Amino acid sequence: MRDLTSIVLASASPRRYELLTSLGLNVRVLPSDVDEGDRPGYGPRELAAFHAAAKADAVALREPAELIVAADTVVDLDGIALGKPRDADDAVRTLGALSGREHVVHTAYVARDGAAGDRIEATVSTRVRFAKLSDEIVRTYIATGDPFDKAGSYGIQGRGAALVERIEGDFYTVMGFPLGDFVRRIPELGYRLPGARAPGTERRS
Repeated sequence: MRDLTSIVLASASPRRYELLTSLGLNVRVLPSDVDEGDRPGYGPRELAAFHAAAKADAVALREPAELIVAADTVVDLDGIALGKPRDADDAVRTLGALSGREHVVHTAYVARDGAAGDRIEATVSTRVRFAKLSDEIVRTYIATGDPFDKAGSYGIQGRGAALVERIEGDFYTVMGFPLGDFVRRIPELGYRLPGARAPGTERRS
């Protein structure tokens, strides 16, 4: 079993960077530039898995010997994939559709070890129910700018917590990376992690 000290993250997402560095890893960010648009014939869960694999494989062409981690999150409302909003009006429509209803968040990830030629892939899903949102809550949240880089026009952390009534499943999956599943499965690649800490629990002097 080898010590895992560093990875390449095939994503510019600050949430994924935060979660992976919380494990004590040195994370080098190298976005994949893969088009995350819809693909005919793919449901939301399959779409997340396809994009995660495409990101990992694209970055592996540039960094073939590295351990690369890629992920993709898709919000699934009645079988329809909700991506990042195009603009404020699109965010209003999306949050209005989610208001008072349950949806599913699928986050797929791939960890690809270029040196050994091995990989793990998984998709984790969490059910989320929104509170009934007033127009004022929606407008105030959109004014923060928070929705614009997030699938489904929201993040569960920070100000977005006010939108969510309850979840059933893994919180970190909704945040953008199923951290627990990753930690449990990384030994399949022959690695052990350094001493891990939960996000937000770093020691303070």
